[in-house]
Amino acid sequence: MAVGLALQNNLANFAGGVLILLFKPFKVGDVISAQGFTGKVSEIGIFHAVIKMPDNKTIIIPNGPLSGGSITNFSTEPLRRLDLTFGIADNGDINNIKTIFLSMFSEDSRILKSPAPSLRVTEISEAAIKMSVHLWCNAADYAALSDEMPEIARNVFNSKDMKITYP
Repeated sequence: MAVGLALQNNLANFAGGVLILLFKPFKVGDVISAQGFTGKVSEIGIFHAVIKMPDNKTIIIPNGPLSGGSITNFSTEPLRRLDLTFGIADNGDINNIKTIFLSMFSEDSRILKSPAPSLRVTEISEAAIKMSVHLWCNAADYAALSDEMPEIARNVFNSKDMKITYP
């Protein structure tokens, strides 16, 4: 009975591997999120796929659950939209705040002009004006922009005697 159960799992993983190789929802080198893990696909085998995590861990995911679950592939499109939220501790002119953001974005060559960045005021309180920011970039620049943009914004707004808060 134990052998039968082991074979059942192996057959499910084999069938999943065939489906992955046939339909190609991802390929080696793609960054995917699946089964609770996000990383770069380093190998696709007939029974499992190997994913390298950003912290250099290696995750081996059986193809059965992988082929039957949701997969987010971050590498299929050349452009990505970066969504950020900022709080500006200044209840001054909203147009001035938008102008500062747009000027900051125009100075960074990684941020695409088309589609254009968009800014929306999502909340106004006594403490801050909360802004939702959407930037488009090449997929290769996404991680760096995501990591660097909060610090860049803080430095720019500090130079204008305005404070960025943490929403």
